[in-house]
This record gives sequence, C-alpha cells and structure tokens, in this order.
Amino acid sequence: QVLLVESGGGLVQAGGSLRLSCSASGRTSRNYAMAWFRRAPGKEREFVAAYSWSDNNQYYARSVTDRFVIAGDGAETTVYLRMNSLKPEDTAVYYCAAGWEAALERSKYLYWGQGTQVSVSS
Repeated sequence: QVLLVESGGGLVQAGGSLRLSCSASGRTSRNYAMAWFRRAPGKEREFVAAYSWSDNNQYYARSVTDRFVIAGDGAETTVYLRMNSLKPEDTAVYYCAAGWEAALERSKYLYWGQGTQVSVSS
C-alpha cells in the first residue's frame, strides 16, 4: 500500500503562484509515475500534469502548459507542482496520484491522495 499526502494548497490572488507537494510513503517502487489531477466545483476530475521517473518526462494538460511545472525529487518519493500565473478557473481541489506509468487517464493510477484546496480570487 502507498500513502500519498498533499500539501501547499491555499488562497491566492489571480496572477500569483503556489507550489504543491505530494509525498509518497509505504511500498513505493522505482520507475513509476506520479501525477496531479483537479476537480473544480460542478466538474469532473481532470488531468493536470504527470511526471515519470523512468524517463524523466513531464506531461501537461493544455490549460496549464507554460504556467505549471511538475518535478520529481531524486528519492522518487515526492512530486511538486509549481503553479504560476494562476487564474480563477484554476480553483479546484488538487489530487495527487501514483501509478506505474504516466497517463492522462484516472484509471491508470493506483493510489490517490486526499486532495488539497487551491482557491484563486479575481
């Protein structure tokens, strides 16, 4: 079992920045992937970004490309999401996920965190 714990959410004004962190503990393995999804009020959970330790590649949703940066640490237990130029439409609960491969589909991920709230005021 893998436990994922998110941190770093909060309230920020439009144009501001936040950094989310997600730490994994338990039976983690090398060469896997972690990702961020988000669910805005009244909407379904959607893919934001993913990082793969197996090939060090990053993947982004079009809505966050050029504004968000995902990175993984050398210990392969923590993934970060740096969010710049935040917009009110970025307001959502952000969830961390872990799986064997980086993918846009929620079904590809085996473990999920509890989520952290990000609110962007206009």
